[in-house]
Amino acid sequence: MNKKALGILFAVMFLVMLGFGIIIPVMPFFAEELGASPFQLGLLMASYSVMQFLFAPFWGGVSDRIGRKPVILIGISGLSLSFFLFAMSDQLWMLFASRILAGFLSSANMPTVMAYVADITSPENRGKGMGMIGAAVGLGFIFGPAIGGIFSAESYATPFLIAGIVSAITFLFVMFVLQESLPPEKRVQKGSATASRWSAFSGSLSILYVLMFVVSFSLAALEGTFAYFAAEKAGLDTVHLGYIFMIMGLCGAFVQGGLVGRLIKQRGEGAVIQIGLVVSAIGFGLILLTSSFWTAALFLSIFGIGNGLIRPAVSALITKRTTVGQGQATGLLSSFESLGRIGGPPIGGAVYALSIGYPYIAGIILSALAFILYRVYVARAGEAQAANS
Repeated sequence: MNKKALGILFAVMFLVMLGFGIIIPVMPFFAEELGASPFQLGLLMASYSVMQFLFAPFWGGVSDRIGRKPVILIGISGLSLSFFLFAMSDQLWMLFASRILAGFLSSANMPTVMAYVADITSPENRGKGMGMIGAAVGLGFIFGPAIGGIFSAESYATPFLIAGIVSAITFLFVMFVLQESLPPEKRVQKGSATASRWSAFSGSLSILYVLMFVVSFSLAALEGTFAYFAAEKAGLDTVHLGYIFMIMGLCGAFVQGGLVGRLIKQRGEGAVIQIGLVVSAIGFGLILLTSSFWTAALFLSIFGIGNGLIRPAVSALITKRTTVGQGQATGLLSSFESLGRIGGPPIGGAVYALSIGYPYIAGIILSALAFILYRVYVARAGEAQAANS
């Protein structure tokens, strides 16, 4: 395992997600200031995830053909440009153009970084590497919104300018410090059988992609409804909710940055996936018992720990077993996660309207479904291995 390169990637993804996190608490107010209705605000938020869903496999495949570093540079430059455009926007259509551009180009970042990790780690250390990237993402989301909230006091445009500057610095950092991980002789040739964007979705591995969609969907439904639930059950305001999500994020980052790698080495990816799903289901159930700030923080953190185990283990397993380029595989994984983030909030909100506890009961059911999907994957993979023996 190339520890130096992994440390650089950790810093890169932390800075990328820091810039992204800075704009989270400000974007709705900026859009409303330019006349966005609640429906238009929802479309603005969804437009980014839709573009991520459509183009993550594309960029992953491009990185298999031309190398990881150029694609990471494209993703970060697109993110920086979109932040500056957003800051200068004075009409609603300009905000949409900015977010669509950001989704299109920045969808290159996550799958390509994960593919880079797969390039530089041995199979036994793959889970640790994926976990470190997950920890960097989590930490960026923790500190970014706090920074954005502070600087929004000056103007709503200021956090976007800061995010653009952070992204530009990250671009220079990657350009001058990060080395290419995919030598020319290992690259996929354009037009080859593995160049199709959906070529990774085949055989038993396709079940793991669906599993990650289910996990992402349930997480997004929770994130989209928990503020209302906590206000109703425990009278919590936005300040307390910010602290709660920060605590949850720190727990998830701790698990992904240290614990998940050791667990995968000891027990394997499959055991860690199943442990994560069981703990997530328990977390969903406990959330129903929320009655105060501390119970909300504890129960959401239990859920966060379980959820934090799943993604690095699934990512490691897919990159070990895929028969196509790593970029194709990780791009498709990002695409399925984006699809879950698109569908989770509106459907979770609709279910919440029926009864405030239903999204979390649904979360238990979806965790159980994901557990079953993993067992189906094991059976299918075993059958395929026996047939090839």
